[in-house]
Amino acid sequence: MNYSRDTAKTHAFETMRGIWAAALMPFKPDGAIDEDGFRANMEHWITDLGIDGFFIAGKQGECFAMSIEERKRCFDLAVSAAGGRAQTIMSCSDQNIDTVIELARHAQSCGADYIVVHAPVLHFQKAQDETLVRYYETIASKVDIGMALWSHPDSGYLMSPRLCNRLADIDTVVAIKYSVPRPMYRELTKMASDRIIVSTASEEEWLDNIIELNWRLYLCSSPPYLIQTARDRRMRDYTDAAFAGDIETARAISASLEPVREALRSTRPAEKPHSHQKYWQTLLGQTGGAVRAPLLELTEREKTRTRAAFDECGLLAP
Repeated sequence: MNYSRDTAKTHAFETMRGIWAAALMPFKPDGAIDEDGFRANMEHWITDLGIDGFFIAGKQGECFAMSIEERKRCFDLAVSAAGGRAQTIMSCSDQNIDTVIELARHAQSCGADYIVVHAPVLHFQKAQDETLVRYYETIASKVDIGMALWSHPDSGYLMSPRLCNRLADIDTVVAIKYSVPRPMYRELTKMASDRIIVSTASEEEWLDNIIELNWRLYLCSSPPYLIQTARDRRMRDYTDAAFAGDIETARAISASLEPVREALRSTRPAEKPHSHQKYWQTLLGQTGGAVRAPLLELTEREKTRTRAAFDECGLLAP
């Protein structure tokens, strides 16, 4: 790490900014990780698209279908591929806290910049704040690496802004991917932005959050490499324009991406987000690869429909 436990927050506030993407993990037809394909994707994402950081082996990366050792391997691959040119944040989320800590220790030892830990499913069906405080305090006590929280409806509940404000006092908690309605993340930003970097995964809300909430970190989903090509970096362009204060230009560029967003939205089967995004990657010349069971692959009819929308959306070819 390039910082100590005591300086985790300061380091994050100085360097954890820009466009970060949640990496899909390509698999070969036999289910093996396509390491060469992943390296090639990372090189394209960094060199051609200018993406600043990568969320590795999360739900987009099908962590739920990988062994602990495979997840560790993904961490190693990402750190090597980034090569100091982009930052990495490793998903250590798991229902077993010992697994979370094991993954966090590996992330710290292999050279990752940060870890992210999803709020666990609470099987007693209550969002017990004291349980969650103890959960994150326990993880933080075992490693020194900076940690991002993640609250998403998949947990069966959403962590309240009040709870997140408490968690922001933990010395190594540096950020949160807050996948909640906008009023909630606006409230948390007002309450705790001096102690925690607040972000969310919605690309469609990113520009407004730069302008209205002074956000500087997009954390993170797949649009940075699905709605951009080496010849068409409009997400990068509108982000940079907004950071520079040229709001009129930023809004115009962002609005021009609406046909691309609609092409993705309108063709994505609700039960097949991973295979749909991987097929879109293939159309972009990236390594998409297969999904792992129990996820479903696209049908040929779904591929044909997606290809037609891709061809008509106005995204400049790679």
